[in-house]
Amino acid sequence: MRHLVRYLALGLVSLSIIGCSPQTTETLPVDPAWLTAADIQMHFESGALTSEMLIQHYLERIEQLNTQGPELRAIIDIHPEALAMARERDAQRAQGEFLGPLHGFPVILKANIATNDGLPTTAGAQVLEGFTTDVDAELVAQLRAKGAIIIGKANLSEWANFRGQNSSSGWSGLGGQTRNPFLTTHTPCGSSSGSGVAVAADMAVLAIGTETDGSIMCPAAINGVVGMKSTRGSVSGHGIIPIASAQDIAGPMTRTVYGSALLLDAMSTYEARREYGIPLTEAVKAGSRVERVGVVRAYDQRFDGVAAMTQNIIERLRAQGIEVVEIAEWSLPNELYAAEIEVLIYEFQRDLNAWLSEFQSPAQAADMAAIIEYNLAHADQVLHLFGQEYFEAAVAVDLIEAEESYLQALTRGRELSSAHLDSYLVEQSLDLILMPSYGPAWPINHEDGDGFNFGTSTAAAVSGYPSLTLPAGQEGELPLGISIVGRPWSEALIFGFAGMLEAELGGFRQPQFIVPANEPN
Repeated sequence: MRHLVRYLALGLVSLSIIGCSPQTTETLPVDPAWLTAADIQMHFESGALTSEMLIQHYLERIEQLNTQGPELRAIIDIHPEALAMARERDAQRAQGEFLGPLHGFPVILKANIATNDGLPTTAGAQVLEGFTTDVDAELVAQLRAKGAIIIGKANLSEWANFRGQNSSSGWSGLGGQTRNPFLTTHTPCGSSSGSGVAVAADMAVLAIGTETDGSIMCPAAINGVVGMKSTRGSVSGHGIIPIASAQDIAGPMTRTVYGSALLLDAMSTYEARREYGIPLTEAVKAGSRVERVGVVRAYDQRFDGVAAMTQNIIERLRAQGIEVVEIAEWSLPNELYAAEIEVLIYEFQRDLNAWLSEFQSPAQAADMAAIIEYNLAHADQVLHLFGQEYFEAAVAVDLIEAEESYLQALTRGRELSSAHLDSYLVEQSLDLILMPSYGPAWPINHEDGDGFNFGTSTAAAVSGYPSLTLPAGQEGELPLGISIVGRPWSEALIFGFAGMLEAELGGFRQPQFIVPANEPN
């Protein structure tokens, strides 16, 4: 009723009342809370929901949850014209002008994605505070062209968690510490922390994260939402503050598989859409075409919830007639991790300096060396929790002298990761591989940094194979996710299967925003 009264007061809806025009029936408004992307599409079309109503709801949620109450600190910046843009989309719809499947949909972007709209692009770093660009990242231009409204930017692990060792996921100098909405003393994981928390807490229905290795998969799994890292090259990286172009990719973070498909359809390159074969939303509706999958059981002994989750999935798949191959061991060679870090360090200097130059960053952030100097000069504000070892290692690399070694590491890492996945997908004729995404969230600890238990994102991250995580279980109050990995360009297969699995398992569950009594808000 609160929503209905507000919308009547705003003149957004009109109702037929007994005694007035019995032949006229107007559509009653719907409560915008916790709507899925599919719900929103339906209510937009029926007229029961407007973009203005939806964005007003999210702005209120952000005000309520971001720096008040549980202080989730998921959002850094909000567009001051968000409601005006919503009214424009509503007016276009009323006049029969429809820009695309995201018409009127609000989207939150990770704060390392450039926008030409006055919103700062900062990677959460103090050295870039207030920095704006006059160029949209390519994926942002694509979203706008489909009718999306960029309403704000999400907090993240500063510099996408590649500044220094012993960092705490979800902390940035500009945004503070993002918190897990299920248990606020625990990590949201990262680096796309704010994007994951925003959709989990209903501050947004659609958000964009970026991944180099685990930065979508971990916060999606740990916050109980759907995250997608698609095939390397399927989404343009232009405009994203980089770590390394060999692995960086943006992807959707949403509450449902359908929402993820809707967003990825809109931001995929032309080549990717051609490779997919059909729109990914249609793949979700069509359902699973999978006959034989592998399920990794190597982490069952780590947590009771993980064992219960994998066992439940196996039983449900077999009940549907899907052949399941249980995989007892899952270990990647140390050589792969060594090759990966060599590539990331080399490309970090090369790619970040190129981005700073192209986007004309301020003098204090003219290049990586300048950023290091700034951080040292403001160490009491910037470096008080952890250092900048990755910056220092990257700036020390001689790009010419190290090029041959770097190229060898790049090739070797891709060979090892692809061979590992292909030993199952190809040699054992599996359609897909399923594995626990990450262990449950751990307590936030700014003294010692992250307390990672386990994660399984590296093989897909380095090889460039697609991977999707969706909520599939829990460890106490904390969500657990299952990752689905397939061959390159198998997104349609993954989405069809993921939609079926989501229906089987129940999908997203709302967080309880537990704040322990002995902890501050």
